[in-house]
Amino acid sequence: MRTGELSKRTGVSPRSLRYYEEQGLLTSSRSDAGQRHYSDAAVQRVSLIRQLFDAGMSSRVIATVLPCVDLPGDLGVAEETFTAMMRERDRIDADIAHLIETRNALDVLIRANSRHRTELSTAPEPVARSV
Repeated sequence: MRTGELSKRTGVSPRSLRYYEEQGLLTSSRSDAGQRHYSDAAVQRVSLIRQLFDAGMSSRVIATVLPCVDLPGDLGVAEETFTAMMRERDRIDADIAHLIETRNALDVLIRANSRHRTELSTAPEPVARSV
């Protein structure tokens, strides 16, 4: 299938598909006219790439992880992939911890703001002075 068809079937823009190819995440063959052609398996591949991007992985990390899909029986690839996945999991855990800290700090501010709003809403109106 050509780029436009793969784009329609996956919901991924042609520009993104070209980017995936530039990064070595996706491959195509070329027609005599230079048009990209993808196999039917590219639909699943693009779906997997999208899932990995959506999980916050960079194209560099995805390129490290994908060989385990391409060469599932290669122990060396499995070891490299495992190391990359553990590193990525540790990064995600650190991001989660940071987000929890940020949320907790925001909760403190929200409580303080709520108290302040309550105080303002129950405070007597200031009396205007005559000059």
